[in-house]
Amino acid sequence: MAAIVSGSFSSPIANADSTPFSSVDGGLLSRVYNGISGLSATITLLLILVAYDQFKYVWNKGSIVGPSWKMPFIGPFLQSVNPKMDEYKAKWASGDLSCVSVFHKFVVMASSRDMARKVFNSPAFVKPCVVDVAIKLLRPTNWVFLDGRAHVDYRKGLNGLFTRQALEAYLPGQEEVYDKYFARALKISEQADKEKGVPFMPFFRELMCAVSCRTFVGHYISDNAVKKIADDYWMITAALELVNFPIILPFTKTWYGKKAADMVLDEFAKCAAKSKARMAVGGDITCIMDAWVKSMIDSAKYNEKIAKGIAVDPEEKPASLVRDFSDFEISQTVFTFLFASQDATSSACTWLFQTMADRPEILDRVRAENLRARNGDKDVRFSMDLLENLPYTRAVVKELLRYRPPVIMVPYVVKKPFPITDSYTAPKGSMVIPSCWPALHDPEVYPNPDTYDPERWISGDAESQSKNWLVFGTGPHYCLGQTYAQLNLIGMIGKASLSLDWSHKPTEKSEDIEVFATIFPQDHCPLVFTQRP
Repeated sequence: MAAIVSGSFSSPIANADSTPFSSVDGGLLSRVYNGISGLSATITLLLILVAYDQFKYVWNKGSIVGPSWKMPFIGPFLQSVNPKMDEYKAKWASGDLSCVSVFHKFVVMASSRDMARKVFNSPAFVKPCVVDVAIKLLRPTNWVFLDGRAHVDYRKGLNGLFTRQALEAYLPGQEEVYDKYFARALKISEQADKEKGVPFMPFFRELMCAVSCRTFVGHYISDNAVKKIADDYWMITAALELVNFPIILPFTKTWYGKKAADMVLDEFAKCAAKSKARMAVGGDITCIMDAWVKSMIDSAKYNEKIAKGIAVDPEEKPASLVRDFSDFEISQTVFTFLFASQDATSSACTWLFQTMADRPEILDRVRAENLRARNGDKDVRFSMDLLENLPYTRAVVKELLRYRPPVIMVPYVVKKPFPITDSYTAPKGSMVIPSCWPALHDPEVYPNPDTYDPERWISGDAESQSKNWLVFGTGPHYCLGQTYAQLNLIGMIGKASLSLDWSHKPTEKSEDIEVFATIFPQDHCPLVFTQRP
């Protein structure tokens, strides 16, 4: 027993050297002290991070316009989740260059025409970046993420898909879609409340998606698949909003967007395989995918002859020699065409129908011109000769694109310190966003810029103001499909004017702008369609 009892287990009362409860007090005080030290360290670290975040923002801001301080870490994130057109306009009006900082991203807004053009035309310093999550949706190997010479060479191989001859081949498929959807618009209107109308913006999104799919991949895709893509594309758009979480978490906008993007890529890859099989046996070109596959086949035949030393007539050389692309590579590229067109053309289509309904005298002139160009036969089908000889309808479309530009800004990322002006250099890794709206609403270039006036393109000098015409960008990344996009809208509104009447049921929000990747009327354009006699 004595072996078990030791001094270490003796009673404090029996030990003259012990101080009662000293060990308890010491442990408690130690824990309190350590707790205070841990809390202090945490608070200190947080304050250091806040100070660094503020210092970095102020340093990056330099001399340009912007808030004097930043909401710690998140910046104006909550504002950015629900962007307002009035807030954008205020930002553009605040200075040629202005800035904000959201989370880790420092953003410079280039508002004036000259600042915007400088960004567009500075590929040595910047490249298009969309948003952080875009690379995961469009895939890292997508051509839009190429830079420098690689981008230029890839782009050259696509130029042939938008020649006049190529665009002519796509017209029958586009008109077929319009026939089908205009008939649907009539059926929807038959069941509508004639006083309130039907918000047609979602319908126009599906219409434009169907036109794009028919133009890009022809009849290789089913109507059900087109409907699925049109319905799900909202999720892709939401995932690619300017301000979003850069990582993909389950059941978030980016997660749903990634699932929708994967579905589109899979559908388009199947279409590519079908196109290759059909074009290999001499099929006619009916869509962009056919034209590209045909150029691959022609290039392979030409290269094979050259490799064998066979003399080839220079006229037999394809306009652009391209390599063979896999089904998935083709799918990725065609997906970028849809990405570039879907939201923008949906916006333009919506505003165009609303604007024509609100200005019947302009619609009457469009109708008269289109009937005259068809020699009085409203059933004459699309041709390039027809679409290119509608000067007033063209002015109507161009003025709409100026008045309500579908693309109001284009994000770029800074590759290396970018001296935008003599007094300001945008830091590497920041985002620089050239804005298109201010240049297109400059009163010195377009008098009464907030008035819709197609006549400025007929008797005015708007056509000569090319420096301000930033609807399709400028520089090495200008929109490849700008001619296609305008002809598509010209054909659509001309055909609609001959076969349909429609009335707009305006609300107090009809002219208020909703910003969702592009711009729409906040009431989503309530209309009623009727058949013309």
